[in-house]
Amino acid sequence: MGFIAPNKPLVEPISLAPIGLMTRYLNKFLSWIPSMVQQPQLDYSVTWVNRMADIPQAAWDDLAQPLKTPFLEWEWLNNLETSGSATAKTGWLPNHLTVWRDRQLIAAAPFYIKGHSYGEFVFDHQWADLSHRLGIRYYPKLLGMTPFTPATGYRFLIAPGEDEDRLTEQMVIAIDHFCDQNRISGCHFLFVDPEWRPVLERHGFTSWLHHSYIWQNKGFQTFDDYLSVFNANQRRNIKRERKAVATTGLRLDILRGDEIPKSLFPSIYSFYSSTCDKFMWGSKYLTRKFFEQLYPNYSDRVLLVAAYREDDNRHPLGMSFCINKGDQLYGRYWGCFEEFDCLHFDACYYTPIEWGIANGIQMFDPGAGGRHKRRRGFPATPNHSLHRFYNARFTQILRHYIAEINAMEQEEIDAINQDLPFTKREINLSIQD
Repeated sequence: MGFIAPNKPLVEPISLAPIGLMTRYLNKFLSWIPSMVQQPQLDYSVTWVNRMADIPQAAWDDLAQPLKTPFLEWEWLNNLETSGSATAKTGWLPNHLTVWRDRQLIAAAPFYIKGHSYGEFVFDHQWADLSHRLGIRYYPKLLGMTPFTPATGYRFLIAPGEDEDRLTEQMVIAIDHFCDQNRISGCHFLFVDPEWRPVLERHGFTSWLHHSYIWQNKGFQTFDDYLSVFNANQRRNIKRERKAVATTGLRLDILRGDEIPKSLFPSIYSFYSSTCDKFMWGSKYLTRKFFEQLYPNYSDRVLLVAAYREDDNRHPLGMSFCINKGDQLYGRYWGCFEEFDCLHFDACYYTPIEWGIANGIQMFDPGAGGRHKRRRGFPATPNHSLHRFYNARFTQILRHYIAEINAMEQEEIDAINQDLPFTKREINLSIQD
């Protein structure tokens, strides 16, 4: 829930820059996609599906719901499509990979054909620029991630009891075949599950290191336990910031699931839109309909921190929008209609952490961007993307430089974490990869 500069590429995607042209191109492109990639020697078939709505929700969620991440569940992904947020018109052409044994879905993965790199939060514009200068087409590309969601957890969905290695191999073969047949430049997986990353590396995908800012519960029982890891100056600063909000006459209410009235869901969009207009021009990726459609089928995952005046229970002046699943908490968006000192820090960090400690949360990802997070207990934490290019020359360049690029990123992570405002006994907090 930080303020993020728009993902501005160094070079506009060639031939796909105008949205109208891109839509026509991708729709024509889709008509070339074979509806079935058959493997006659196997007891299952691999199918590419261009709408989540064409995949039975129960079958998909049998694979997705056991995972820690909430962002691979059918309701979230389908809402992105039906709300008009992730569509061919916006440059996110859905093209999901499914594996069936007879009529049973045994494996799946959400994919999108992209004609640009907006909304990904992994900034590959340098690669796109280099590709352009070399005369190598970079777009369209095949992308595996949850659109507009820089949260770790992407992986292939595979039914329990199935041969994961065998299915993964066949899914990678299907991806390679699809990209070869349809002149796609490369396949990319973003914000991948760290346990899944080595699986794809064994299949020849190249790993690129990045970082997020993640809070982990180090056995805290109270908010004071959280404060105790900071040095004296930062403890005073956090207390001052929370006091600044209290003295404004605002109160912060936590609303979750059924506690959230239907009328508040359009308000989430209004706050999100306000922040995008103020700080992130060009990054308003989600539609009002997306937030409205969270009610009622996904509202059980939603947690709001809403700021009200003491004498008004109906009209929030600020709000942070979070998603909760199990012991994982994700801050997604934030906004306010009036400026209040330190309200952002309290609504987006301190109050969610306090609620998280009381409710057994072990990991809190507050959202992309913002080095200010490190001073509030969010160390830089590694995450990875995985890449495969189908141009031999470009592959050679990537593999030649990626180790140096990753080493530089690791140096930045180490430097950030050496500057954390923790007490000496806490400075070596382990960072989970």
